[in-house]
Order: sequence, then C-alpha cells, then structure tokens
Amino acid sequence: MALRILALATDAYGAGGGIAQYNRDLFQALAQYGDIDEIVILPRNGQAPTQAIPAKVRQLQARPGKIAFTFQALRAMRQRGPFDVIFCGHLFMAPLAILISKLTGAPVWLQIHGIEAWQRPSLLQHWAAERAQLVTAVSRHTRRLFLTWASVTPEKVMVLPNTVDERFTPGHKPETLLARYSLHGKKILLTVSRLAAAERYKGHDHVIRAMADLRQSHPEIIYVVAGDGDDRPRLERLAGELDVAEQVRFIGYVPDSELPDLYRAADVFIMPSTGEGFGIVFLQALASGVPAISGDSDGSRDPLRDGLNGELVDATDPSSIKRGILCGLAKPKGIPAGLSNFAWPSFAQRVVLALQNAAPHLPRMTSHNPHLRDRIVK
Repeated sequence: MALRILALATDAYGAGGGIAQYNRDLFQALAQYGDIDEIVILPRNGQAPTQAIPAKVRQLQARPGKIAFTFQALRAMRQRGPFDVIFCGHLFMAPLAILISKLTGAPVWLQIHGIEAWQRPSLLQHWAAERAQLVTAVSRHTRRLFLTWASVTPEKVMVLPNTVDERFTPGHKPETLLARYSLHGKKILLTVSRLAAAERYKGHDHVIRAMADLRQSHPEIIYVVAGDGDDRPRLERLAGELDVAEQVRFIGYVPDSELPDLYRAADVFIMPSTGEGFGIVFLQALASGVPAISGDSDGSRDPLRDGLNGELVDATDPSSIKRGILCGLAKPKGIPAGLSNFAWPSFAQRVVLALQNAAPHLPRMTSHNPHLRDRIVK
C-alpha cells in the first residue's frame, strides 16, 4: 500500500537547529520505507536546496505567517491530496492538523519536542493534542510532562529520540581549528547552540560563572562557545565582569561542515540546560568520543542515559558544574557503549513503528530487535 503524508513542520530542509535536523532525519527514515509514496512538507521556515531532499520528499515554499501557513496547508490538502497521514511537527500546529484530519479523515501524528509541551497549553491546542492518533515525544521527560495534562492513554505517546549523523566520529584534534582559535595546549570545554535570549535555559552563563572559580587553579581550561544570537552581548559582558574574557572564546556560527572537527578539538562538551527537550548536540559530542556534561532535570538526561553516558550536574549551581567539569576532564575520550541505542538503524525502526501506530491499518513491521517497542513506549 503506497502512503502519502502531509507534514506540517516548523522547519526542515534549508534550516538550522536541532528540530530541523530531527525533522530531516525523520523524513529521511520515512522516505526509505517501502510503503511510502510521497511526503509533502509545508515548513514555516527554511528554503531547501533541491539536491538535499530525498527522492520521495517534496518541500513546499515556506510560509512564516500564521494565516499564510494555514491557507497554504489547506491548499496543499486540496491540490496535492489525498493524504493518508497528517504529520504535525509542533504542538502549536495541532489545531490546524486536526482541522485537516476532520476534512480528510486522515489520522494525525503529533510530534512534541520540549518546553512547548511541558505545561498545559491553550484550550484549543489541548483539545487538538488529545485527538491525535499518535504522539511521539523526543524524550522521556517530555512524554512524562505531556501526560500530566493530556487525557490520552499512555500507549498513544511514544518516545522517539534523536539519532546522530555518522559524520561524527572520534579523531585527532585538528591543527587548523586549534591555530584559528589559539587553543594549542589548552583543555577545551565546548558548547554548541544558539545564543538566544529566549533560550537562556541552556546554561552558558552558569558555565561562565564556573570558569571564574576555575580561572586561578586551572588556567589551562578554555571555554569555547560556538553559536550566535541576540544573547551573545549579554554573555560577553558577563565574561568581562567576571574577569574571564580571556578564558571564554565566542567563536560565532560554525558551518555544519566544520562541526565534526570542532567536537574533535574539545576535551569536554558541556550544556547544563534546564529546558532542553533532548539535545542532539550531546549525541554529536558522544559520537565524537568527547565526555559530555548536562543538567539533571530536563530531557538531556536521555542522551546521557541518566549519567551512564556522561556527567549530570545541578544546572543552577556553579559548584556542581565545576565538579562536573573536573570529572569530565579526568575521563578518557571514547564512545560510550550505550550510544548504539541512538544509531540510525534503531531510529529508522522507531520511525516506522511510529508510522504504523499513526496509521493502524498498515501491516505491522517485523523488527529485528524484539525489545524495540518496549523501549519506545514507556
């Protein structure tokens, strides 16, 4: 049976960030599934280069405005349908997805990522979320908080975590990057993320404060902050006020092609977040053999497997972060054993199982891993 999917997405091809990468991985896995005929993506943001899109995937022109996006979705439903499944890539779009479902009879697969689903949303979004055939959550934390307000059976909410690109592998520290940023002979802490005022929960300022405590006793430690955004001036001022401007390097946006080498240059990856839905950057660091440090109270516990894959710290306590940094620096580099759970084969199987739960009329997939379903519905 050839299936057609209409995907409402915040962003996918031609956009940056963790959600865009998650969506690209998900659509790639769906496109490889033999029963898929076409996936039509309507994004809010991003203009995709055609050569980067899988053969069965078509991305329409982005419509950032809410009204324009709604009309474009209804037009796609009418002109490009019929569709067998409506994929809704964000809770805010759930009412529109349910409207299309009511008009077409196609079931809705709702994806939730993080803080947007941690508290009870608007009445309309609440109503729509409870009418999805399937909800996939990027982490156990997000799933658990969603179930505190959504009146749905727990079996309808599956954990579908990120996967990690095979480009991220261990290797020697690249001389070109060490020279570019004057990092020879240094112990390098790394954070890769947007520097957005709306995302201060990622914890850059807490690491900077910990650096102030480490400056005298460990002058060899340098904190490298990769990424840009409207919160960068505040963070740069904080580093200056704490007299660690020389120990904190803001290197700005790093092209995707340079990220594998940037991780290899690091000795420890750190992002002590309190609001992360999952954090694909942790997988990228771990796959590169770099010890990782995360906060202990959000979805980043999942890639760190509750501390088995790295250090969990109190993200609001500089002394806890300081201890985590010293523990991380004392660890040898290497890929943790549990990372295979996030490898592409497991992710692709999870995606197909999710599709089959979203469209119950599909034949069941025979999984090579008999415990896979138990790991994703819990």
